[in-house]
Amino acid sequence: MNDVQQAKSQGVLDELGLKLIRHPLPFRLNHVNCFMAEGEEGWTIIDTGLNNDVSRELWGQEIGDKTVEQILLTHYHPDHFGYAGGLQQKTGARLSMSKIDADAGMKSWDDTFLDALPGYYQAAGIPQEAAQEMADNTRAFQPLVSPLPEVDHYFGEREKIRIGRLEYEVLFVPGHSDGMVCFYQREHNALLAADHILPRITPNISYWFHGDPNPLLTYMRSLKKIRKLDVEWVIPSHGQPFQGANKRIDELLAHHEERLDATWQMLKQPLTIFEVRERLFDRPLTVHEMRFAVGETLAHLEYLRSEGRCERAMEGERWVYKQT
Repeated sequence: MNDVQQAKSQGVLDELGLKLIRHPLPFRLNHVNCFMAEGEEGWTIIDTGLNNDVSRELWGQEIGDKTVEQILLTHYHPDHFGYAGGLQQKTGARLSMSKIDADAGMKSWDDTFLDALPGYYQAAGIPQEAAQEMADNTRAFQPLVSPLPEVDHYFGEREKIRIGRLEYEVLFVPGHSDGMVCFYQREHNALLAADHILPRITPNISYWFHGDPNPLLTYMRSLKKIRKLDVEWVIPSHGQPFQGANKRIDELLAHHEERLDATWQMLKQPLTIFEVRERLFDRPLTVHEMRFAVGETLAHLEYLRSEGRCERAMEGERWVYKQT
């Protein structure tokens, strides 16, 4: 981003009264954007980062002796939800999120689900040792999302909320998570987009062996919903604010159409989920990245299956997909 673009993106944050707090993450996607805004009754915080030393120290510096009125969570993924419970205990703030993602956040790191994960991964065709490593990687997030928050309010679609001195509309945009929300400021035509629309990378759209059975279809519908608004400024959770939501939405839709076609072409021969993953993501992956790649591959396969373009059968203990 050049100096002019940087100045413009900072300008829209200033107009909205938002302070962007960039939290480092220990992944290739190395940061998450959290936000603060000052209102008449105190400060609003949007998303919290992981419950780790870095985030706790950052929030300690930012909050100081400020009164935090409310915490708003866009979705339940650890980099957005992880320190919510700890920050709520520290500040006494009222906490809001969607009911769908509140439930998912309470269950996704539950021992019952985590114990079942190696079996799901083995059914995807992943070797037993690698399947266990992937399940252990998921379990390692338990301390990074604990304590879990107490949700005081569940968002409703088109609900009006105040963030700082301005009113926003809550928009449900499921796909990246089943209950993800964005916040739309109509007068400035600006969208706090969370992970729904990102400037440089495609948001991960995965099936996680629970919840929406066709998250990619849901995501594409959510993109088209936001496209109708013709948003000028997108303020994402990763990367810098940028102009022109519809251009980026069209790029994201085209990307998934290309990936769907490439996936379908592979299925001229029967393949496991893991075999399709090897062809779609033909580069070295960390265990963490492998989880996301498998989930995204499965989301594309299930989209094709829902359209009747491929079928799935259990062969031995593994799911196998092939063209119909």
